Amino acid sequence: MRSYTIALAGNPNTGKSTLFNALTGLRQHTGNWAGKTVTSAEGFFEYDDASFRIVDLPGTYSLYSNSTDEEAARDYIIFENPDVTIVILDATSLERNLNLALQVLEMTNRVVVCINLMDEARRLGIKIDLKKMQEKLGVPTVAISARSKKGIDELLKQVLLVASGAVVPSPISITYSEEIEKKIAAIEPQVREMFGTHLPSRWIALRLLDDDESLLTSLKKWLQRDQNAASRKEVLQYGETACH
Repeated sequence: MRSYTIALAGNPNTGKSTLFNALTGLRQHTGNWAGKTVTSAEGFFEYDDASFRIVDLPGTYSLYSNSTDEEAARDYIIFENPDVTIVILDATSLERNLNLALQVLEMTNRVVVCINLMDEARRLGIKIDLKKMQEKLGVPTVAISARSKKGIDELLKQVLLVASGAVVPSPISITYSEEIEKKIAAIEPQVREMFGTHLPSRWIALRLLDDDESLLTSLKKWLQRDQNAASRKEVLQYGETACH
C-alpha cells in the first residue's frame, strides 16, 4: 500500500481541527513539537488503497517566525517535506486567509487549497468561483463543509493526485519590488548551490533578506542532523552575514 504524509495548515477557527477529526476519527494522538511547548497532533487514515499520516500544524496567521506556533508550522513544511500541504481557508473570510496560503505556496508547490465553511458562505450569500481561484493560485482548489463532511471525497482525490505525482501544481509566483528582486537574484544561486532541491531557495533567500534569525537557527539544526552537513557548513557563515 502506498504511504504519504500530509500537513494541515490554516488560520485559527477555519475548521482545521474539524477536518482533522473527520479524517482520522480515533486514529490520532497528541504530543509536543520537539523543543517547544506547542502541542502537536497527528493521525492516520486510508483512502483509495493508500495510507496517509496527517499532521495538524498549529493554527497561524502567517509563517514569519513571530511566535513558536509559526516557527513549528514553518519548520515542519520546510524540513519535514510533507507529500502534500493542505491549506484550509474560511470561505467567509478569504481575503484574510489567503495571506497564509500565498506564504505556503512560496515554500512548496505540493499544495491543495481547501475552502471550508461553504455552508456558512452560502447562508451569507457569498459565492466563490473555484475555477478562477484555482487558475489564479495554480494549485488544486476544493470547496468543503468539514462539519457535514461534504466535499471531503473530492478533497482526498486531489490530495492523492498531488501526493502520487499524477498532478504537479505550478503555484503563482509573487513578484516583489525591483530592489528586492535584485537582492533575491544575488542570493538565491548560492542558497541553491548549498541546499540543492532539498529546500526552497527563493523562499530562504527572502527570509534571509528579512533578517529571520529564527530561520537561521532552524537551518543550523537541520544541517547538524543531516548526514551531509559537513560539506555544507559554509551556509552558517553565509546566513549570518546575510542577516546582518
